[in-house]
Amino acid sequence: MTLNQAVIKRIEEICEETDRSVCDICLSAGLTPSTVYELLYGRTKQPGIITTKLFCEGAGNKIKEFFDRDYFDDLED
Repeated sequence: MTLNQAVIKRIEEICEETDRSVCDICLSAGLTPSTVYELLYGRTKQPGIITTKLFCEGAGNKIKEFFDRDYFDDLED
């Protein structure tokens, strides 16, 4: 799994865990939803750490919780 795929997977997990849409979480964080949708649809290949942090805040999570998954340990280059 690549970093991009892992970030997408985690965003989808957070949406499912919180029962909220990407749009709702982004708007809660003051983040433009299209920024995250560009990543989800493969148009952005490198997720930004600031975008990830803001998404976490919108979901009520800390960034360390975002990356606290085993699949982030064994990423492909």
